[in-house]
Amino acid sequence: MMLRAATAVALLLLAGPASAVELMVSAAPVTRFKGVELDQPVDRLIFRGGLTLQSPVDTFGGLSSVTVTGPDQRIAFVSDRGNFVSGQLAYDEADRLIGLIGVTIEPMQNSGGTVLPRQFARDAEGMDTVWRDGEPYAVRVGFEHLTRVADFVITDGRPDGAAREIGIPQWLTDLRTNESLESVCIAPEASPIAGSTLLLTEEALDGDGNHRGELLGVNDKGPIGYANSPIVNPTDCKFLPNGDLLVLERGVSLFAFVMNLRLVPADQVRPGNVMRGDLLLSAQGGEIDNMESLMVHETAGGEMRILIGSDNNFNDWQRNLILEFALPQD
Repeated sequence: MMLRAATAVALLLLAGPASAVELMVSAAPVTRFKGVELDQPVDRLIFRGGLTLQSPVDTFGGLSSVTVTGPDQRIAFVSDRGNFVSGQLAYDEADRLIGLIGVTIEPMQNSGGTVLPRQFARDAEGMDTVWRDGEPYAVRVGFEHLTRVADFVITDGRPDGAAREIGIPQWLTDLRTNESLESVCIAPEASPIAGSTLLLTEEALDGDGNHRGELLGVNDKGPIGYANSPIVNPTDCKFLPNGDLLVLERGVSLFAFVMNLRLVPADQVRPGNVMRGDLLLSAQGGEIDNMESLMVHETAGGEMRILIGSDNNFNDWQRNLILEFALPQD
C-alpha cells in the first residue's frame, strides 16, 4: 500500500501542470540535546525540543531551507529535488513543538509555468520570505547547479506558480556546481541594509579564502564575504528582527556531521566587508544530521524561536530532523 502511494505521488509530481499533493507525515519528539533536557541552556541558547519527521512517501525529504509563509505557524521547505513542502507547525499548550500538519508537496515551476524539466535545474538550496505590507507575499529561492534566484508568490500559505527570476551578478551565474549558491536571506526593516537580499556561497572562495557572497539591494549592493572556518561551510542564513544575522554552518569530521550556528552583528552586514560571527551553538555526531535549514519565527506564546532542520539526502540512514532553540532574554 505504501509503495503504491509513493508511486502515485511521484507520478503526480512529474506530470504537469504542477499541483499540490497531500502527504502524511509522522513526528517523533526529540527531548534531549547534547545531554540537556527541555528548556535548559545549551551553549548560548535554550533547547526547546524537536522532531524527527517521517513519511511513507519517498518524495518527502531533501529539505534544504525553510521559511515562514503565513500566520498560525505556516511554513514551507524547499527540497533539492525541486519541490515545495508546505505545512503548519503544531504546538501544545506549553508552546512545545509536537508535529508538522497539513503537509503538501508541489513541484516548482519555471518562468513559463511548467515543472522544472531536469534535476540540474531543480536543486533549490536557500529560501527566505518576501514581505509586503506586513504579510508574506512571496518566497525568494536560490538554486545551485543551474545557479539562479527566483521569486514564487505565496497563495493560501503555500508558495506556487511560475518563477519570476531575479537578476544576479555574472560571477554567480557562471557557477555550475553543487557547492555554489547555498544561502538566501532578506534583511528586515531594523537592519542597516533593510530590504536587501544576501546571497552566500558554500565553497566559492575569494583570493583570501573567504566565502564569496553578494548583496542585492537598491542602495546596499555589491560583493560581500563570509569568513571561512575549518571543516564547515555556510548552509543557510536568516536575519533576526533587530538586523543581526544568523549563519548555519555544516561539515563532516571523522565520518560524522558537524554543525555550528553563528551570530553576525548587524553592522557587519555591508558591501565590501568580510563578515565574522560569534559562535552560539555547536554539535556533532548523533545529536544532529546534515543540518541545512534555518528559520526564525515567533510562537503563539510570543517567544522568538530558532528552528534548525536537516536534509536527509533521501537516504534511509539519515533523518529529517528539526530542532528548536530560544535566545536567552537579557
